Amino acid sequence: MSHTKYHQELIATAKAIVAPGKGILAADESTGTIGNRFQKINLENNEPNRRAYRDLLINTEGDINKFIGGVILYEETLYQKDDNGTPFPEILKKKGIITGIKVDKGTVQIPGAGEGETATQGLDGLADRCKKYYEAGARFAKWRAVLKIDVPKGLPSQLAITENAHTLARYAAICQENGLVPIVEPEILMDGTHTIEDSAVITEKVLAAVFKALNDHHILLEGALLKPNMVLNGTTNAQPAAPERVAELTVRTLQRTVPPALPGIVFLSGGQTELEATANLNAMNLLPNRPWSVSFSYGRALQASIIATWKGSSDNIEAARKVYMHRALCNSLAQLGKYPGEEATATNSQSLFVANYKY
Repeated sequence: MSHTKYHQELIATAKAIVAPGKGILAADESTGTIGNRFQKINLENNEPNRRAYRDLLINTEGDINKFIGGVILYEETLYQKDDNGTPFPEILKKKGIITGIKVDKGTVQIPGAGEGETATQGLDGLADRCKKYYEAGARFAKWRAVLKIDVPKGLPSQLAITENAHTLARYAAICQENGLVPIVEPEILMDGTHTIEDSAVITEKVLAAVFKALNDHHILLEGALLKPNMVLNGTTNAQPAAPERVAELTVRTLQRTVPPALPGIVFLSGGQTELEATANLNAMNLLPNRPWSVSFSYGRALQASIIATWKGSSDNIEAARKVYMHRALCNSLAQLGKYPGEEATATNSQSLFVANYKY
């Protein structure tokens, strides 16, 4: 067991992020990815526009801290300030929201692995960066590993699973050593024709390998969070699965692999529509035997409607903030198993899937 000096702080931070009704806003898109989002509203991808958009999110007033326990930022945003010159982490702290930081450096092909299989870079110099991020006000971190399913080709390969599990564990250990709660994110992409049953088998295999690696690296599970994919059909599989089926297979997978010591599981939305991501989360929270907080860490599924409403114009900031409050409230209710459902609109039911998604 790790005896980092941050032991108690890590446990308290992890618990606070996933307190009842709370989840995470993942606003840590890289500069390239936020550019793709801005393209849809014909907005130039420059530093002032990126700052203005993150300001819209971070300076949202009202009860947002009842629904959002943490916000993950990209490095640029961590050091930006609002119009009054207040650093963004300070604003979040005043609201009782914990600041997180994306620390990986993207993916590269694994030589000798299956086609398109990747490893995540960023371990070199990570300890020094974590120290700096902690000083800047960050208290948790995120690292995304990416795996892909191709049943006929035998993907993900054992090599890709082992490599990504090991790297996630190394990252987690370095974070905890430096006071940051690690979010461990082994994302299995939705791309493919595979069935939801295939997805369940493979997700179980991947999570088992990840928790074995975390154990080998003496990770303090009470001071960590898991950010997995939901168990879903491949996007090009014509058999849609109802929320009850998604919930049943996802929760079963977690029960088989995730120790109860872990305080929370915060799902990625992975290209589901806003409504699907919320409905599936709610269905999971209606099932028995969940020793962890089952919550959300949504990027696209919290932000798509916000960006579409904002359109890059200061005239629309308040309207966009209302949309943010609404989506945050819906997901908070889903975390409690109390989401009543809502009417589909053009935006909230629009597919957010991006093939072979890069972050």
